[in-house]
Amino acid sequence: MFTGIIEQLGLVEAIEMEEGNIHFTISAPFTNELKIDQSVAHNGVCLTVVALSEGNYTVTAIQETLDKTNLGNWEVGTKVNLERCMQMNGRLDGHIVQGHVDTTAKCISIEDQNGSWKYTFQHDPEQTTVEKGSVTVNGVSLTVVDSLQDRFSVCIIPFTHEHTNFHQLNVNDTVNLEFDIIGKYVAKMLKR
Repeated sequence: MFTGIIEQLGLVEAIEMEEGNIHFTISAPFTNELKIDQSVAHNGVCLTVVALSEGNYTVTAIQETLDKTNLGNWEVGTKVNLERCMQMNGRLDGHIVQGHVDTTAKCISIEDQNGSWKYTFQHDPEQTTVEKGSVTVNGVSLTVVDSLQDRFSVCIIPFTHEHTNFHQLNVNDTVNLEFDIIGKYVAKMLKR
């Protein structure tokens, strides 16, 4: 369980293929605090730490994860939004995030709004956002604006722009989406 509040940016240091899996080695300032078998969200994808070395840790993505996320687009040098799992005695600063990506979306516009930025994403219309509801984009908990059936926008403050990988996002880039868990359950109940 996560909150969508990014702790640090990590850097992909190595990528190793093993049959249908990919092992990603990541460097991050909090690496020395990690342990084997710990969950860490990478651009919103919950992955398990499988190895530790000086300053780096390794996680493995299986084919199911690669098929439903943007991890297959990563290269050595890619900046990754990182969040360690939520502590139950802490504040929930973002929203409830499972680390289970629902789908990917394409960035279709970026508007500079004189000190902040508005990003618009297009996605499969099977799931939708709620105006002023929550959504997780590459692991970042954000508030939805301009919610339509197959697209939505989010507005990014300078701190988020600088401290997440939003500052390197371009039009046509693919991002990971996790729709709000409460909204997903409500939608499922209404379909019955």
